[in-house]
Amino acid sequence: QVQLVESGGGLVQAGDSLRLSCAFSGRTFSSYAMGWFRQAPGKQREFVLAITQSGDRTYYADSVKDRFTISRDNAKTTVYLQMNSLKPEDTAVYYCAATWNSYLVDAYRYHYWGQGTQVTVSS
Repeated sequence: QVQLVESGGGLVQAGDSLRLSCAFSGRTFSSYAMGWFRQAPGKQREFVLAITQSGDRTYYADSVKDRFTISRDNAKTTVYLQMNSLKPEDTAVYYCAATWNSYLVDAYRYHYWGQGTQVTVSS
């Protein structure tokens, strides 16, 4: 069974940077594409970024393009979310997820989810 454990969340000010990590265990990490989603209070979970199994392709939501980046270290079985120029509207619980599918934007295509980590951006 795959386990995903996010870390790195916290309270920051607008304009700050934060890096989230997601540690993967239980299966072969390099067989899974990885994604980050977020959910703000009262809103639906939304796609943020995703990266393919080999890391050769990434996908971004327009709202985070040029501010957030996703990367993975297959040797460390960890995926990262680097968030720069944070805005109050980035406040949400951030979840990492794993899938063996090729379509990475839709949450329902993911098979495993972490418990989430809170990111709060104050103005």
